[in-house]
Amino acid sequence: MNSSFDPDCRACSRLANFMDDVQVANPDYHCRPVAPFGDADAQVLVVGLAPGMHGANATGRAFTGDYAGNLLYETLHKYGFANKAESVALGDGLELLGLRITNAVLCLPPGNKPTTEEVQTCNTYLQNELGICKPDDLKDSAKRTQVILCLGAISHQAVLRAFRLKLKDYRFGHANEHSLPSGQLLLDSYHCSRYNTNTKRLTPEMFYQVFARAREVIESN
Repeated sequence: MNSSFDPDCRACSRLANFMDDVQVANPDYHCRPVAPFGDADAQVLVVGLAPGMHGANATGRAFTGDYAGNLLYETLHKYGFANKAESVALGDGLELLGLRITNAVLCLPPGNKPTTEEVQTCNTYLQNELGICKPDDLKDSAKRTQVILCLGAISHQAVLRAFRLKLKDYRFGHANEHSLPSGQLLLDSYHCSRYNTNTKRLTPEMFYQVFARAREVIESN
């Protein structure tokens, strides 16, 4: 598979067929792989899980049009990573500043639950976003970002797999930090999903803490 973004990728037949079905019911939806979004020379890369049914899968932009994006874009604006506090639709004038957003899986999964195989298949695109150009020489590969900020355990694990690191050596937990062999900082947060925020597993203050830390790291270098 080519590591650069492919808007017509159908490598995962389950996901491709599911999006076909969703588009029949919603002909105006994007229903294709959702491209990474933001600053091409970002200092921070945010890695989410996958496009939401009525969010990114509908609009074609990560965390746009769904509940999870509300807290995310408000927080990005609060800490100077976005020029606006909300993301409504493509063409709304939103710009990300020093930050880029992608997902562990770029296509909509049924029930918002990609399989392990689908995460692995999509990992080549994540490697490209991380600047891993030569799989046999990960430590010396080009590095675009200083901070890799993972929203949830699946994205955390996907990043570790991209770098061929052992999961047991880098435990996921909210606000956990890990120095990677590449010299980058892996920073964790619970996902800003409706479930996590409604149950108070993730509060706005907890989310702010993580992005404040990302801002602190890039400004100290």
